[in-house]
Amino acid sequence: MRASQYYLATLKEAPQEAELVSHKLMLRAGLIRKLGSGLYSWMPLGLRVLRKVEQVVREELNAAGALEMLAPPIQPAELWKETGRWDLYGPMMLRIEDRAKREFCYAPTAEEVLCDIVRREVKSYRQLPVNLYQIQTKFRDEIRPRFGVMRAREFTMKDAYSFDADFEGLKKSYDKMYQAYTRIFTRLGLEFRAVAADTGEIGGTGSHEFQVIAGSGEDAIAYSPRSGYAANVELAEALAPAAPRAAATRPMKKEATPGKHTCEEVAEYLKIPLTKTVKSIVVMHEPGDGKPPEMAMLLVRGDHMLNEVKASKVKDLNPFRFATNAEIEARLEAPPGSLGPVGHPDLRVVADRTVAAMSDFCTGANEEGFHLTGVNWGRDLPEPEVADIRNVVAGDPSPDGQGTLEIARGIEVGHVFQLRTAYTEKMGVTYIDEKGAARPMEMGCYGIGVTRVVAAAIEQNHDERGIIWPDPMAPFVVAVIPMGYRKSEAVKSAADRLYAELQAAGLDVLLDDRDERPGVLLADQELIGIPHRIVVGDRGLKEGMVEYQQRRDAGATKVPLAEAAEYTRSRVHDGRIRQPA
Repeated sequence: MRASQYYLATLKEAPQEAELVSHKLMLRAGLIRKLGSGLYSWMPLGLRVLRKVEQVVREELNAAGALEMLAPPIQPAELWKETGRWDLYGPMMLRIEDRAKREFCYAPTAEEVLCDIVRREVKSYRQLPVNLYQIQTKFRDEIRPRFGVMRAREFTMKDAYSFDADFEGLKKSYDKMYQAYTRIFTRLGLEFRAVAADTGEIGGTGSHEFQVIAGSGEDAIAYSPRSGYAANVELAEALAPAAPRAAATRPMKKEATPGKHTCEEVAEYLKIPLTKTVKSIVVMHEPGDGKPPEMAMLLVRGDHMLNEVKASKVKDLNPFRFATNAEIEARLEAPPGSLGPVGHPDLRVVADRTVAAMSDFCTGANEEGFHLTGVNWGRDLPEPEVADIRNVVAGDPSPDGQGTLEIARGIEVGHVFQLRTAYTEKMGVTYIDEKGAARPMEMGCYGIGVTRVVAAAIEQNHDERGIIWPDPMAPFVVAVIPMGYRKSEAVKSAADRLYAELQAAGLDVLLDDRDERPGVLLADQELIGIPHRIVVGDRGLKEGMVEYQQRRDAGATKVPLAEAAEYTRSRVHDGRIRQPA
């Protein structure tokens, strides 16, 4: 492609609203343009990247035995009402009506549609397993769209759905998709980790997120460098301390702590380690059926954070919400910041495993301006209910027993779920087994945020000059940059020849034949992120040389013009090398 015939529209500055690096660079490089809140047009350059990601996804899904299809993005409400998600999904779903006042939604996902297709088409165990996927535009009405295409309202997603006769079959389908995802992100040249994750609102019994490692990531990932263990912090297990609880050595004492409310303030004032303090979090369990809410106190060590996902899995605590100040003061007769479990024998107390192993600890005295030190279980208050309710931290022992955990930031780009029969039972997706009995199918769900992959790749691969595309994702793999294309016949002839040779070698090439200053040409190519460039100039041609530079290289390498195409081809990684299935 010749740049003079292409649509290149770079910007010197990104709009002020752009926050993340990927958002800024996608706008500046002319990959996207904003249409409305959370709505973006993909420009020719950006669409080339998007299509390359889609192609890798398509090839690997096909190789894994999945079959591509395409469902309507507009779905009837009746299907969603069968599973109860019409109401459950809430305001994130864009609901619409047709001229006959029938209700529809602009789909955020397609479990119901695929269940409907399969229950109509698949009747016998002989037709199973089935794995269908699509690459399609989805819509979620984000409350606060931000970060460009990272959290847009409209986005491109690959969603696949497997149907099996039994759980063993589902596990095999799940593993095939897990391996396919591993190959996809490896081929795209991304640094990623597959982490055990919570199933969330999708439901089911098991899931893994595929996280691109990036400092700007919204998700925290716990992993052990000594093993393959990795999990979202929401799910990573915080083990109980290996050492047994130490015996009490101090009497319980009421200490004045005027104006001190946080564990950090109290520890500093009393000159005790933060690890000797206990944080009290009061929540209200809503049992439903007209029953009044039930109060509970959750305890975590002062330097730890409550994990709401874990807490929601504590028996008879889900659903819960944080108690209001009025509820706290009415029941505990003390304000937040001075609360503790001592003196409330009728209050349900759930202590994290670490807290349950503490002795001589400090907690609120349930009186403004006072805390208790030297508190011990069994002596000063009853033994608590114990559960894993905190986030893991760096240095915690790995749950697999191999080394200690480290924490990294990640951007979720893919998610695989074992849905089991959560949807198939509700929608009557059954098959006839070998004995003639009807049984619900076992279902899996597998998503990749295709547009999100593009942004995540930029978050992971950029510098102060612009994007640095992994070769398999780059809009063009090679840029030929002639210095004075319209002024020097020698430069024009050499650039045209090199352009033709690179194309013949099967590479995507951009010949930047625009009539611009050399500084503009070079700056644009670095901003766009084309990973390989060849500069052709009169000075070098006098020696029969051109300058090759990989986007990450500190300097250029002189290469004979006659060898430049082959040299460049040898440096390009196109992602076609496949790992064994």
